[in-house]
Amino acid sequence: MRKIITTTYAPPPIGPYNQAVLANDTLYLSGQIGLNPLSMEMVEGGVKEEAEQVMENLKAVLEAAEMTFSQVVKTSIFLSDMEDFGQVNEVYAAYFNNDSSPARETIAVKTLPKNVKVEISMIAVK
Repeated sequence: MRKIITTTYAPPPIGPYNQAVLANDTLYLSGQIGLNPLSMEMVEGGVKEEAEQVMENLKAVLEAAEMTFSQVVKTSIFLSDMEDFGQVNEVYAAYFNNDSSPARETIAVKTLPKNVKVEISMIAVK
């Protein structure tokens, strides 16, 4: 079974991809950046504000699939500057319980779409 998951509470795709794909009981969430889904503008501020918007966008996609952060098993965090790790980690940690946090990797990359500071993707299981 394969089902496309979409919601108006997260930014629509800006390319040939979907917000998420549910395959059997596994949800693959595309990377989100700090776009406000209403204005489609980047949130103002720094990496912390971007990370907060990213997590809210991911939350909206999870909810559209009738899931929560407690069902996330894997995340990938992409940073344009590893110096931002602490601020992003602080925001990220607010969405997870330490005892059941997902597996994760954090990768520094040269650039990200729209020159953002952070992008996060996830995998969740029902």
